Amino acid sequence: MEQTFMKEKKILPLVLSMSLPMVISMAVNSLYNIVDSYFVAKLSEDAMTALALVFPIQNMINAIAIGFAIGINATVAYFLGAGDQVNADKSASQGWFLNLLHGIVLTILCIAVMPPFLRMFSSDETVIKMALNYSNRAFLFSAVIALTLVYEKLFQAVGKMKVSMFCMMLGFVTNIILDPLMIFGIGFFPAMGIAGAAYATGIGQVLTLIAYLVFCKADPIPVKVKREYLKPEKNIAMKLYSVGLSATLSLALPSLLISVLNGILAAFSETYVLVLGAYYKLQTFIYLTANGIIQGIRPLMGYNYGAGEKERVRRIFRTTLILTMGVMCIGTILSWLIPAELIGLFTSNSQTIQIGVTALHIISLGFIVSAVSVACSGALEGLGKGTPSLCISLLRYVILIMPAAFLLSRLFGADGVWYSFCFTEFVSAGLSYLIYRRQEAL
Repeated sequence: MEQTFMKEKKILPLVLSMSLPMVISMAVNSLYNIVDSYFVAKLSEDAMTALALVFPIQNMINAIAIGFAIGINATVAYFLGAGDQVNADKSASQGWFLNLLHGIVLTILCIAVMPPFLRMFSSDETVIKMALNYSNRAFLFSAVIALTLVYEKLFQAVGKMKVSMFCMMLGFVTNIILDPLMIFGIGFFPAMGIAGAAYATGIGQVLTLIAYLVFCKADPIPVKVKREYLKPEKNIAMKLYSVGLSATLSLALPSLLISVLNGILAAFSETYVLVLGAYYKLQTFIYLTANGIIQGIRPLMGYNYGAGEKERVRRIFRTTLILTMGVMCIGTILSWLIPAELIGLFTSNSQTIQIGVTALHIISLGFIVSAVSVACSGALEGLGKGTPSLCISLLRYVILIMPAAFLLSRLFGADGVWYSFCFTEFVSAGLSYLIYRRQEAL
């Protein structure tokens, strides 16, 4: 139960041992959306469009739950590195309570806002009805997602990455088995259509939470969620939110971006909206795989920073950057070797596939350089420096890309939106590195 290996083990083996289980976990977890989309696309293009329209709100729910859980992860790891067990337990306990509260509030608010939100982007009542059938069921599991992520980050904070990998894979395997059964009505299951996809995902998330609770009972971790520590304390809450709020905003910004881009692309055709939705399902697989590396090094950065090991922090960052670039390189290669097959997972329309191939070719040119922004942002969160990390996300998802997408779409049509991704990644990479170096020197 001792975490000193985080400041004693050699850097590359340490980073790999912490990151590889999370790379596998995040790759598997990202398949949730891809699997849902694959089977939903078998229903119709309208169903796939409905899923694409729900995605921004669904992503926002995940962003809030994940972002605050990142704050828990960084805070717990920092206190463990500093040898402060009491505050580590308080951070875990108060984080548990607050994220549960977030999940309950999100369930109520998101179900309420979906009808007017959907009508901002579509007047097709069939698409809107499908989107509501999915979202009203999927959002019921928001509190489950919030608690699951708390336990995920607690296990990661103490270095138990394989437990997270197992629990996430259990949820995914459940989802992939139930999706076709509940969507199409196989065996004793009734055919529920798009609603079946929501239930299948939700059941997978419930089983993931149960698995974490079983591990907590069978093999207790060195940080506890205690009833006497549940009441929020100002100093702990501020530390949790200082990282958690910034991480949440960073993760929620893509939802805002997708909504803005949907508005720009809808002026050309709803086909482009579908392609953007399909791209985000695919890029989730690539970027979440890279994010697996980031999840692995966050507790390492926090622990070593808390222990005063600044040189190890620098070496961990360099190793992370190289590994992240490797993942993004693979994403670039796949986007050029099999783009039609990737887009074909979500549609059989040849014109839509061709538009998607063009989008993948253009956007993927910025994948490798985007590793700089991803690594810098994740490392800053691990150090508890949430605001600089948020600045990087604002550059990537608001300040640079939104104006670029608008202007380039006027010059090059819908393809201009795809070019705006490349432009943004190259500019933000340079600025992100400058932000990180400045914060590292403080």
